[in-house]
Amino acid sequence: MATCRICRGVYPQDQFISGNGPRYLVCNRCGIEQGYVSTDETPTFYDDATVRGRYTVVARRYAPWFWLLIGWMLWALFFVGTPLWGNAALAVLILSTIGIPVIHLLNGAKFQANLRRLSP
Repeated sequence: MATCRICRGVYPQDQFISGNGPRYLVCNRCGIEQGYVSTDETPTFYDDATVRGRYTVVARRYAPWFWLLIGWMLWALFFVGTPLWGNAALAVLILSTIGIPVIHLLNGAKFQANLRRLSP
């Protein structure tokens, strides 16, 4: 992995523009910002809309795990001692703990397809 000489970011070799002189060891984003190349010349450039779309897909994939962890922590801190709401929240958390891994595994192909669709 090489380091961009302008932004000091570490990227794989396919994220760099080719050339000698001022274009040597410059990543795609810095090359476009500095005017060394156009967006048409960089096939692996992720524009801002693509980056936001990829972040959204990844966040949708892993958000249930985050909320499940938060739910267990809230239950352990606040709902252990309450009889009615503690038992109801425990039942929901147990069902979620069983269901979220199943849904995660079943939606793996859809997640990969969405990431592939959002790749340049």
